[in-house]
Amino acid sequence: MGPPDSSPNKWNLKEQRNTYLQWFSLADEDGDGRLTGNDALKFFAMSNLSKPELKQVWAIADSKRQGYLGFYEFMTAMQLVSLAQAGNEISQDTISNADLERLQPPTMEGLAKKLKKNSGGKSESAIVACHPSESPIPASWFNSKSGKKIPLKSVTSIIDGLKKSYIEKLRPLEKTYQFHDFVSPLLTSSDFDAKPMVMLLGQYSTGKTTFIKHLLKTSYPGAHIGPEPTTDRFVVITSGPDERCIPGNTIAVQADMPYSGLSSFGTAFLSKFECSQMPHPLLEHVTFVDTPGVLSGEKQRTQRSYDFTGVTSWFAAKCDLILLLFDPHKLDISDEFKRVIGSLRGHDDKIRIVLNKADQVDAQQLMRVYGALLWSLGKVLNTPEVMRVYTGSFNDKPIRETAAGPLGMELFQKEQDDLLSDLNDIPKKACDRRINEFVKRARAAKVHAHIVSHLKKEMPALMGKAKAQQKLLNSLDEQFAKVQKELHLPPGDFPSMDEYRELLSSYNFDKFEKLRPKMVQGVDDMLAYDIPELLKKFRNPYD
Repeated sequence: MGPPDSSPNKWNLKEQRNTYLQWFSLADEDGDGRLTGNDALKFFAMSNLSKPELKQVWAIADSKRQGYLGFYEFMTAMQLVSLAQAGNEISQDTISNADLERLQPPTMEGLAKKLKKNSGGKSESAIVACHPSESPIPASWFNSKSGKKIPLKSVTSIIDGLKKSYIEKLRPLEKTYQFHDFVSPLLTSSDFDAKPMVMLLGQYSTGKTTFIKHLLKTSYPGAHIGPEPTTDRFVVITSGPDERCIPGNTIAVQADMPYSGLSSFGTAFLSKFECSQMPHPLLEHVTFVDTPGVLSGEKQRTQRSYDFTGVTSWFAAKCDLILLLFDPHKLDISDEFKRVIGSLRGHDDKIRIVLNKADQVDAQQLMRVYGALLWSLGKVLNTPEVMRVYTGSFNDKPIRETAAGPLGMELFQKEQDDLLSDLNDIPKKACDRRINEFVKRARAAKVHAHIVSHLKKEMPALMGKAKAQQKLLNSLDEQFAKVQKELHLPPGDFPSMDEYRELLSSYNFDKFEKLRPKMVQGVDDMLAYDIPELLKKFRNPYD
C-alpha cells in the first residue's frame, strides 16, 4: 500500500527536513531541542492514529530509550505516522524498506492553523533541533560544591535524572568516604553523555585491529596490522570531523571526553594511549577500544611501565560490550591474560568470546579447538553459565572454503550475522546499561561507606592505634562479615577482600569519617524511589 499522497513527485530530504523543522519547533514548546512525552501526546494526537499505534511509533523513534525525541528521532516518528496512515504496519522493517524520498508528510489535523498562528514565534535559525541537543544540566555543576540542588525543570531525559541524583545524593557520599580513591574516580558530565563503548581484548595477532577495520569497512588513523605484536597502545576509535590521532595526555584533559579518570594511571600509561578520530556513520553510535596484545611470560609482564590490568578494569566498567578474541593457534591463556580476565569480575554480562580465523582449520579440527577453548575458559571464568562464543573469520578476505567446507561457510555467515546483531543492539541498550552501571556504583559506594565507617568505629580512642589497625587489617574477612550481618547487606555487593586490604594499608583508619545515616539514607531513597520514579516519568508516554 502506498503513502497517503501517492503522487510520483519526489520530496527531497532537504525539503522534508525544513518542513519537519517547523513542526518540531511547534511541538517543542520549551525550545530545548527535546520533545518529551507531554509535548508528544499533544502533537501526535493530531495524526488521529490509535493509542497502540502511537505507542509503537514512539518505541521505534526512541529506540535508545532516552525518554525524549531529538529532531532526527522526531523525523523518524513522522515518517512512521505517514506510513501508518497509508495502512502499512508500524515496524522498523517498514521504515527501512520505505522510499523516504517519495513519502509525503502525514496528515495532521489542525496543524496548518497552529503553524500560521506560530509563524511570528521562533525563527528557524533559533531552533536547536537540527543539532544533537546539549544537556540542560551543564558540566560546570559537576565541579561545584557537592549536594547542589538542581531544578526539576532541567531534567528532560533519563540521563539528566541520573546526573541530578548523582550530584545531589551519590557524589556527596563518595567524597565523604573517599570512594574515588578506593574504587573509581568521581564521575563527570561526559561519563553520562558518552557513546557506548566496545573493547577488544586478546593475545597478539588474534585479529583485534582487523576486526575493527572489518566492521568499519576501512582503516582508521594509526592502525597497524602484522603477525608480530603491532598495537602497542590503547587506541580509542571515535567519530570526529576529520581523520587524526590525538595523544593520550591531551584526551585525558578534554572535558567533553570521558577519559579524565585515566590520568590516575600516570604519564607512563598516557604515553601509550591515543584517540583515533574519523568521520564514520557507525562511530556516530559506538566507540571502539583497541588494546595491546596480551603477553605471555613473566619477563614481558614486568616490562610494562603501567598497570595493564588496572587499565582494562577501568575500561571494562565503562564499556557496554567486551570481546575476548582467540584464534585456533592461540588457545592458551597466559598468566597476564588470566589476570586481565580476572579484572573483568562483575562485568560477566558484557563478555562475549570470539573464536576468530576459524577458517584456518577444517571442520574436525574446529570441533576440537572449540572444545579446548571452552575447557581453557572454564578454568579462568568462575561462572556457572556458558559464555556465548562466536565462531568465524572476521576479516575482509573471502572465507577459505577448502578448509571450512560448505557447512562451515554457512555456519560462519550465521555467526557473523549474530555478532553484528549483538553489536547493533548496543546503542538501543545504552540507556538501560547506563542505569544498570549507575545502580551498581551506588550500591558499591554504600557498602564502601559502611566498611570504612565500621573500621573507624572499631579503632580505640587513645592508645594502641597502630596495633588495632593492623589487627583489623588481618581480620578483614571477619569485619566484612560483621558489616554484612549487622546491616543485612548482600555478599555480592562487597568488594574483593585482598584488593581492599592492600588499599586500606596505606590509610589511617582514625582519619576516616563516622557513618552519616542521613547521607546513606539519601542514597537508599534514591535507589528505592528516585530512580523508579525517573523511569516511570520518561517511559513511553502511551504506556
